Amino acid sequence: MNTDNAAAPDEPPAPAPSGPPSGLSPSSRDEAVPSPGSGPSEVDGPLSGLRVLELGQLIAGPFAAKTLADFGADVVKVEPPDGGDPLRRWRLLKDGTSVWWQVQSRNKRSLALDLKDAAAQDIVRRLALEADVLIENFRPGAMEGFNLDPAALCAANPRLIVLRISGYGQTGPYRDKPGFGVVAEAMGGLRHLSGEPGRTPVRVGVSIGDTLAALHGVIGVLMALHERQKSGRGQVVDVALYEAVFNCMESLLPEYSAFGAVRGPAGSALPGIAPSNAYACRDGYALVAGNGDSIFKRLMKAIGRDDLGADPALADNTGRVARVAEIDAAIGAWTAARTVDEVLAALDVAAVPAGRIYTVADIARDPHYAARGMLMPVRLADGSTLLTPGIVPKLSRTPGSHRRNAPALGQDNEAVLAALAARAGRRQPEGPER
Repeated sequence: MNTDNAAAPDEPPAPAPSGPPSGLSPSSRDEAVPSPGSGPSEVDGPLSGLRVLELGQLIAGPFAAKTLADFGADVVKVEPPDGGDPLRRWRLLKDGTSVWWQVQSRNKRSLALDLKDAAAQDIVRRLALEADVLIENFRPGAMEGFNLDPAALCAANPRLIVLRISGYGQTGPYRDKPGFGVVAEAMGGLRHLSGEPGRTPVRVGVSIGDTLAALHGVIGVLMALHERQKSGRGQVVDVALYEAVFNCMESLLPEYSAFGAVRGPAGSALPGIAPSNAYACRDGYALVAGNGDSIFKRLMKAIGRDDLGADPALADNTGRVARVAEIDAAIGAWTAARTVDEVLAALDVAAVPAGRIYTVADIARDPHYAARGMLMPVRLADGSTLLTPGIVPKLSRTPGSHRRNAPALGQDNEAVLAALAARAGRRQPEGPER
């Protein structure tokens, strides 16, 4: 498996080599410890009461489920018993578990099931019968191979909304090809625009294709939930990774359609919009966006180039784009003689949008991040504290919350299955008295 931006596994999860015949794994309860102050919110989240069943693994599907969980949804994550979601072991590990796991699976419950086992499949069907949303990001056909055909699940539970995330979607000639985020970014047009002209195209640096697909999936789920209030019926939300990327490509296609223009990489500049670039300073780079007409004049005054600010040929974007090299050279000469802090201080006074190129160290010590609750501490089982990204978006009355840490593999088997059995018992008709 390609471990760069994987969105959906190529094959169904492998069965555990040994274990109970039901396909369940032993339950574990000692890994996740709630962080201080991370219990249930004083007000219910906006999705409180929503039951979500998460299948699949790695990035796109689990990110969509994490977003719903942050806002109150009860997410039961189904994982293979033999090791669980591979994300548990991706990138940097602490005590054998990826710290990424604490972000991707917070607020979820873990149910370890071997989906190749008939008894486990029956459990999933029973959970789906009660669920509002089912999320899966296998390759098309894998669910059917597990005897969990979404059409059958929806027939049994007409209110069920099924989010299906895959590389190329559930239809079309590429449907059955393995799809990963990196390939979707290339097919969606993003990779061609990334990097310096004439150089090898580069990846953005994070799994942006998977994340964009996940967010489109969340939008689709919320729209389907809204529509269900009127019709009483669920539906399938079909998200293709490449389409999620392509949907963010702005004017790429209409420019080609109208002018035959093929936009290419432009490094740190913003093609067709000037000035907007990263400019070298004595100790780093400053990003300066002076592309508004009045902003441009203020920027030129701040750098001592009133001649350019007053030039009628540069009064609008069209004229500035024609002379962008000259403008960039003027700004670059000014920034090169100053530190990043000096540049930003001067441009703040001039009300010109500008900023430093943040590293994660900059983020971790930034007071604005802290003031907005975006550096959220989580207490782990060993008592140590881990900083994790805060919850977005910010809702004024029913905000999201961190209610529980990411679960250990199979941590919630007993509770989930006991509750399922209890609800099934309450639905059984009473038998004759004995």
